[in-house]
Amino acid sequence: MDEFFMAMNPPRVTHQQQKVAVVAGRPRFYQPARLKTAQQALLLALHPHRPPEPLTGPLRLEVCWRFPQGRHKDGEYKITRPDTDNLQKLLKDCMTDAGFWRDDAQVVSEQVEKRWSAVPGIWVKVEAL
Repeated sequence: MDEFFMAMNPPRVTHQQQKVAVVAGRPRFYQPARLKTAQQALLLALHPHRPPEPLTGPLRLEVCWRFPQGRHKDGEYKITRPDTDNLQKLLKDCMTDAGFWRDDAQVVSEQVEKRWSAVPGIWVKVEAL
């Protein structure tokens, strides 16, 4: 698989922001509107890059989250929220839904960065191992 760049403002909402309500004495998890909107935006951006068939076997995933730089220098590391692990969970779940692989458990190696950028977006590389 190749690498690709999705020019967009990366979502700042993560799976950690799921909500829970108690219905008939049982917890029921749901996604707030902001999380659903972020998922839809990611799925739309991922769609043109998905492979013809889901990838099989062990995979390496490299991602660079590039947030609008504002007053920061282009390329400077972003050391504020959201956390990389929460961002990755949302992205990997969306990549599963988009058909990149059958299960995100296939991702056995990951490299993740967050940077400020003059050109915001998400750079992704998936490699079969």
